Amino acid sequence: MGNNKKDNTATWQHEAVRRARILSRVKWTPVAKGMPVNKGKKYFEKGVEYTGVPYSSVKYVGRYIGFDIYLKTFLAAVQNPFSVLYTENLSGKIKNAGPYYGVVCSSYTSYGLGCAIWYISYFHNPPYREGVSLVDAQSTQTAQIGDIIYTPRSIGSHVEMITDLTKDDTGKVTHARVEDSWPATTRNINYNEEKFNEHLKKRKLYRIFDLSAWRGKNNAESFLFPNYLEDATTPVINRVLLLDRGDWVPYERGQVVRINIMDRDAQGVKKLVIKRGNKIIEEITKPGKGVIERSFPICGNYTAYCIMEDGSQSQSCEFAVCDLDFQLSNEQSDQGKPLEIEFSSNNMQIIIIYLYSDSNPFGIHNVFVTDEDRRKGKIIIPGNLLQDEGNVQIWLIGENKYGRLKKRQDIFIKK
Repeated sequence: MGNNKKDNTATWQHEAVRRARILSRVKWTPVAKGMPVNKGKKYFEKGVEYTGVPYSSVKYVGRYIGFDIYLKTFLAAVQNPFSVLYTENLSGKIKNAGPYYGVVCSSYTSYGLGCAIWYISYFHNPPYREGVSLVDAQSTQTAQIGDIIYTPRSIGSHVEMITDLTKDDTGKVTHARVEDSWPATTRNINYNEEKFNEHLKKRKLYRIFDLSAWRGKNNAESFLFPNYLEDATTPVINRVLLLDRGDWVPYERGQVVRINIMDRDAQGVKKLVIKRGNKIIEEITKPGKGVIERSFPICGNYTAYCIMEDGSQSQSCEFAVCDLDFQLSNEQSDQGKPLEIEFSSNNMQIIIIYLYSDSNPFGIHNVFVTDEDRRKGKIIIPGNLLQDEGNVQIWLIGENKYGRLKKRQDIFIKK
């Protein structure tokens, strides 16, 4: 009998697995009905414990867990029966979407690999990425922790990560554990040798041999998100009040913020207090239980908390009110012509311009905004990134310490 030896060598590959498992091993339990599973044909069940974050291709409408919000923001939203998880439904609005917060296969692996923004599944491999190559012999015995498995676009376009290998006394690999994001939540499958080799028959096993080259400028260390330290720490969820978007989260200026006073421990609420910075902007006496709606025209970092009947102060909900916008000189542009984008923001730093061609699935580009761009309030998109005729989505992405916001405009590229 083998002793099921594990390779515990500390490498960046093992760190990638540890990070990915922050999302795949988290446990949560819905407190209400109405949270859709992918495409909205089913719903997560109230009172049932789930493992791993939900699958949802939120695009620019919702928010990706880990990239746009903290994991703890999702966990706080889970505990609020009036949060966007239960009141919003992206099914029918966005392909492969369901919950307002979620991840997909590519954002799951990109999160583990330390990216600042996700690479879609078929951009994990050559020729779109450097520092990665096809493993010569496609088998269990050549697999390594941190390798990625790509399913070609012809049969679905999917990406998975090898997170563990089990070996016998002779060093032979007996099992390969594969984890990925898949409806309804993340998956965790420990294949034996026969099943793993069968799994590879229609897929390709790739190895990232130079992570710096593979990521390029797209590295999490240069940005505020993903924030692995915060995501790996078990949060204390507020039991007195929560926001419709959870807690520790940004809102757009003027957007309605719905504060749900729950008082779960029946302490009695004497007063609701809302502050911007250190300044009290509103106090509501005897607010009772239920949802209070407010919108905030001034950008800044806010807190909302309750004074209880015994005089104690509840845990605060923290949120930011931000503004970001950009202007295009025209609604259309010539193919291959550089494009100037003017942008502005308040209480949020613009970090990325994301381009997505509706006519070309490979017409996806990240343009990282520099300090000089921010000083000028504008950026030039090179003409070689605007070669695809037809509609191109332009997403402006900004971040602050509470998360990211995205704003979209479209431009038509003509010959």
